[in-house]
Formats: sequence, C-alpha cells, structure tokens
Amino acid sequence: MLILVSTPIGNLSDISKRAIETLNNADIIACEDTRTSAQLFTLLGVKAKKLIPYHEHNADTVRPKILEFLKQGLQIALVSDAGTPLISDPGYRLVRDCRQNNIPVTTVPGANAVLSALQLSGLPSDAFLFAGFLPNKKSARRATLQTHKNVLATLIFYETANRLTDSLNDILDVLGNREMAVVREITKKFEETRTGQISDLISYYTQEGNPKGELVLVISRANEKEQQTEDVDTLIRKTLETCSARDTADLVAKATGIHKKEIYKKVLDIQNAEKKEV
Repeated sequence: MLILVSTPIGNLSDISKRAIETLNNADIIACEDTRTSAQLFTLLGVKAKKLIPYHEHNADTVRPKILEFLKQGLQIALVSDAGTPLISDPGYRLVRDCRQNNIPVTTVPGANAVLSALQLSGLPSDAFLFAGFLPNKKSARRATLQTHKNVLATLIFYETANRLTDSLNDILDVLGNREMAVVREITKKFEETRTGQISDLISYYTQEGNPKGELVLVISRANEKEQQTEDVDTLIRKTLETCSARDTADLVAKATGIHKKEIYKKVLDIQNAEKKEV
C-alpha cells in the first residue's frame, strides 16, 4: 500500500500518533528531500528503515521503482518536506499510477498551509481556489492573475517573501483593490496574519520591507457585479463584430435586461478605447 503522510508545517506537536506509527512501520519512505526528512524524523523519534528521494526532478525515473516495490508487497509512505503531500508537488502522478495498477492508496491527514491560511484570513471559505506559487516573472504573474480575475471564490497563492511587494502591486493592478491576507510562518514562533485592502498592505510592506518566512496569500473573491460588467463587455465586443453600435445596444439590452441607454454608453466607450489602442 502507498500511504500519503502529512507532517508538521512548523510546530512538531502537530504530527499525529497515526502518522508516527505509519512512518515507523513503513518499509520505505519516499521523501521530497531525504536530508530534510531525516532531520524531522530524528526530532520526532521516527526510526525510518529506508529513505529514498522522490521529487519533481527524479520522479519519472524513481516512480517505476516505487511501483515495483509496492507490487512486491512493501509498505511505502510518501512525505513532502512539510505539510500534506501532493499539494503543490508532483506526487499525484504516483497516486494515479498506483490506481492504474490496482495498488491501494490511503492518506494520513494532517497539517496543511493552504487550509490553515484560509482559516486565519477571515475571508469566505465556502468556495476557494488554490493555484500554487505565483510565477516569478511579472508578465507570467499578471497573466495568471488575469486568468483567475473573475473566479467567484477566494483565491489562494503561495509566494516567496522577496517578491511580495512586486506581487502585491500586480495583484492590485489586475484584480483591483480587494480584501486580502498575507499569512506567514504558520504554527511557528513568528506566525503572523496581516489583513486589509491590497493598497494598505502595499503601503505597509513598502515602509516595513518584505517579511521573512514562508507566505500564503489569500485574496477575496471577484465581486459578482464586477464579473457581470466583464461579461457584458465581452458580449458587446462579440456583437460589435457583426452589428452596428445601435443594433448592438439593442441586442445586448434585450439579452441582459440592462437599460438600452446604459448599454449604448458602454458600446461607445468600448469603441473609443479600441480606437485609442489602434
């Protein structure tokens, strides 16, 4: 059996009794970084029989070997450097291949930075989207944010401390001035959750400097009214491809229930904006 074992993200007391028993009983523990895991196991009193590295750079080579060990009847635990395996790491491919080979898979739940940050943010948790790390480069980062702009769910990203203010400025430009939380060092000595409007957070970190530690950014969802505006604008542009301004206003007004004069003003604004771009 393959067992996905969650480990602490900071406070060692967050390890579960079942997790320690599973790690002690495993024939092999596949680790994101064997050195990091070995240090953790020493602190936890786990006496691991055998550690092997399994990460994004060697996964294609090591995965078949792990599958072969499992077919031989060995018990294998999979851990990441901290927290819950498969969250922002390539472990899902191993789970998928186990399923395809009728190898049982189970999980030992535990600490997770994404869910902990969502709890601490105070933002709506009924619907949320975790999208991993924001890209390093500005253009790619802004493109990613644009993709998620109209998602009607709380957005969650990982980010490194040294890029925080750059990312906050891009978030403000692309998503608008929403409520958000910057959560860092969860369960550790210097745990901090700072909330507010994005513009306020930019002012704070510009003055104080980027924080240290591991960060999770939690951003409030798109405003439904804002999304409706985006949808109407898209409909207007598509209709203008084949219709005059007045006909477009008439058709879109009937389709959306918005007053024709309001739609016609939007049509003219869009046409003027497109002329300026040309």
